[in-house]
Amino acid sequence: MNQIYLRKKSLIISLIKFNAEIRGVQRVPENKRVDNSLLSPLFMFLSPNLAISALSTGALGPTSFGLDFKTSVIVIVIWSIIGALPVGFFCAFGMRFGLRQQIMSRYFTGNIMGRIFALLNVITCIGWNAINIIPCVQLLTAVGPLPPWAGCLIFVIITCTLSVFGYKAVHLYERYSWIPNFAIYLILIAKFSQSHSFTWGTMEGSSATKAGNILSFISTIFGFVAGWASTAADYTVYMPHNTPAWKVSTAMVIGISTPTIFAAILGAAVAMGTFTNDDYSEAFESGSVGGLVYQILCGGNTNQGYRFAVVLLALSGIANNLPASYSLSVSIQCMWSKLAKIPRLVWCILGNFLSLGLSIPAYYVFAAAMSNFLSIISYNISIYLGISLTEHFIYRKGFKGYDVTNFNDRQTLPIGIAGVVAFCFGIVSTVLCMDQTWYVGVIARKLGDYGGDISFELNIVFAFIGYNLVRPFEKKYLGR
Repeated sequence: MNQIYLRKKSLIISLIKFNAEIRGVQRVPENKRVDNSLLSPLFMFLSPNLAISALSTGALGPTSFGLDFKTSVIVIVIWSIIGALPVGFFCAFGMRFGLRQQIMSRYFTGNIMGRIFALLNVITCIGWNAINIIPCVQLLTAVGPLPPWAGCLIFVIITCTLSVFGYKAVHLYERYSWIPNFAIYLILIAKFSQSHSFTWGTMEGSSATKAGNILSFISTIFGFVAGWASTAADYTVYMPHNTPAWKVSTAMVIGISTPTIFAAILGAAVAMGTFTNDDYSEAFESGSVGGLVYQILCGGNTNQGYRFAVVLLALSGIANNLPASYSLSVSIQCMWSKLAKIPRLVWCILGNFLSLGLSIPAYYVFAAAMSNFLSIISYNISIYLGISLTEHFIYRKGFKGYDVTNFNDRQTLPIGIAGVVAFCFGIVSTVLCMDQTWYVGVIARKLGDYGGDISFELNIVFAFIGYNLVRPFEKKYLGR
């Protein structure tokens, strides 16, 4: 035991020497909240949502759901903004209370369900890191003879190294890493325009089929953007509590929706080129979005500068995986107090290598894996929203209704019976209304030839109903 203690102490001392964050889920005291810049929430998710994963998500509209370009753009713009709103809302809690998002979940959904949501967030972060690696590795393998497993390993090691240093390192990296991505996207626009391969496209099938495809793409875009809501407070815990909440929330909404709209629309545009250009179509079939981007930038030329641009764009995946790597480590600590005794660094490394194990098989079925996983994120986050917003506005009546002085004391937290019931209601809704390659719900089957995913919309409603059926009795008879 003494050896374990000494090793842990030595690890902490080493991290301090490198100015790394050693704090886990403990509440950040006011005198440690020194992040006064609104650039922190503005840029926090700008780089992640300007990575190639955003371009890949936009490309799903035409390639996976058969949408024309105009319809894809409408869905991307509207639902990127709507999806960003809950992220902006929850980020204010980190600033106000100095607590991580999944610690706040104990107040939103009750102690039992809060810990379950922490577990679900860990699974989401690990899965998202695995999926997000894939288009980056596709780019690297297109540039040179690199085995997929080796490319995945490279990203895991780099992400682990950066995320170990914590809050400051994550914010610093995200503040500047969007710049090369944006520059490369401008080059991509110019090269794609020269090919004259763009087409507005048409949508085939009955009205019901078109509606079903649109609904499924809406679920995908919403999941891509709103998925950050389950970690939003993690990135404002070092901001002073008296910072105007509306400014912080507005900065984050702008910072997350604007790059998503830009990159996803560009993804939809280049995807339209696969319907008119045989070279683009073959590149997409063999290498998915990564192969398509490589063909647009490097096909038919020997300029090494374009290949260097492809490598830089591949590295954009680090910006997307970095927040998830950081948040999964603190979310694990939120699940159980004994897990919080293990340094965040350890959980960060373990979580990333689990992502590595998942990313390699998913590499070969990227489009289906990406679409399915983003939809699953939207199912989880929609239930979370239905419960959390109900508790905040109806039962706590705003920020004044929280006492977070004893956030680890189970005697002061809601037990979570209402949260569990609401979650079960949401699961029922999901099963009835989901549309995935491996399962289509009874209601979803009614929406066209291929079904339509309406789970996240109804999950919010079902969770709201289930929570309100039980929560008044929980407060009356249990007093909390």
